[in-house]
Amino acid sequence: MRTCTLVRMNDWPDGWSDSNRSDRYGRGSAGAQPEGARVMRQVQRGPGTPGPRPSAPPYGGVPQQPTYDDGQGYDNGYDSGYNTGQVYGSPGAPGGPQGPGGQGGRGPRPAPNWRRRIKWIAITLVTLLVVVSVGTYFWADSKLHRDVDLSKVIDRPDTGKGTNYLIVGSDSRAGMSAEEKKKLHTGSAEGKRTDSMMILHVGDNGDTLISLPRDSNVTIPTYQGSASGKTFPGTGRQVKLNAAYAEDGPTLLVRTIEYNTGLHIDHYVEIGFAGFANIVDSVGGVEMTLDQGFKDKYSGADFKAGKQTLNGEQALAFVRTRHAFAASDLQRTKNQQKFLSALAHQVATPGTILNPFKLYPTMGSGLDSLTVDKDMSLWDLGSMFWAMKGVTGGDGKSMNMPISGSTGGNLVWDKAKVKTLVDELKNDQTVTVSSN
Repeated sequence: MRTCTLVRMNDWPDGWSDSNRSDRYGRGSAGAQPEGARVMRQVQRGPGTPGPRPSAPPYGGVPQQPTYDDGQGYDNGYDSGYNTGQVYGSPGAPGGPQGPGGQGGRGPRPAPNWRRRIKWIAITLVTLLVVVSVGTYFWADSKLHRDVDLSKVIDRPDTGKGTNYLIVGSDSRAGMSAEEKKKLHTGSAEGKRTDSMMILHVGDNGDTLISLPRDSNVTIPTYQGSASGKTFPGTGRQVKLNAAYAEDGPTLLVRTIEYNTGLHIDHYVEIGFAGFANIVDSVGGVEMTLDQGFKDKYSGADFKAGKQTLNGEQALAFVRTRHAFAASDLQRTKNQQKFLSALAHQVATPGTILNPFKLYPTMGSGLDSLTVDKDMSLWDLGSMFWAMKGVTGGDGKSMNMPISGSTGGNLVWDKAKVKTLVDELKNDQTVTVSSN
């Protein structure tokens, strides 16, 4: 038979009553001191052996309480830290910061190491610049069309000092729609011809840009066909210089210029109609000041004198116009050099170079429009551009090929002046020859 022991509240020692409790112990107490924990004696459930009645704790004390086990494995023991009156997260409390002067106290935050920060910022910026530069290089390099093989040019003159670039503006209409041809006044002629040709010499004693009039009278020499590889013997034929390009493209043009001048051409660069117009539009137009107005129904030119900004269509008309001038081809080469000067300075401004939203479209439209020789590198192309910018800006010499007269409508070069000019270029000397 089981015996149940009952503990009555009045069995507690005298004085342990509600009436004798201080303000600290009442529910809802507003006392300054925290209320001590009061815990009921453990009640064990289940079978047990009756024993003597436990004695009451001394007045004001709290008996040590064993863990209460409800029989389901839950441990609801009390945290002794509660009875200390400490609040978690407060200074000196378990898990909280130590108070001032306490062991392990938190001192003032150390000053930031600006030298270290600046070093890592600099390293990050340099790394980013290198990554962007390398990426830009390979992107730009992929844009070039290296379609001209100068190894097919035979009987070449000896190379001299410095570097000679042949820069050609062709009337290529490749990829242009009928609407674009009409808008740019290019016509629809078959094949390709050269609208402009220039030799740019880059050397240590000054750079020189020489325009070769398309109507220059030249001799077609013996040459090797660019496609067939067949050798075509020279017969002494006299033609306009642009006819060489029309007959067998860039390689025959290089061969003809080298034969008639004795100057070795190191690199070839060509741009067509559409590419030229796209470059101008990508930089937002080119500002120019014209001394006089002129019109040309063939090129679509219609300009007034004074300062104005030319878009791609207008720029193409400006550099192609020749019927509006009495000296036709010679005046056109002067206009071409004048426009190239304005274009180079427009592209090389901080507003274009430092603005990726203008720089990349300009580079993209320009590089994608160029046809170069197989040995042309981006470094060579950059060298050519900066030299041209310097020459057209007045830091070098800009001139036409010296002319002595004409025959059958073709311009005849001054042989004596041409020889002196070529000798000075081959030896990288300062050019003393001038145009007529």
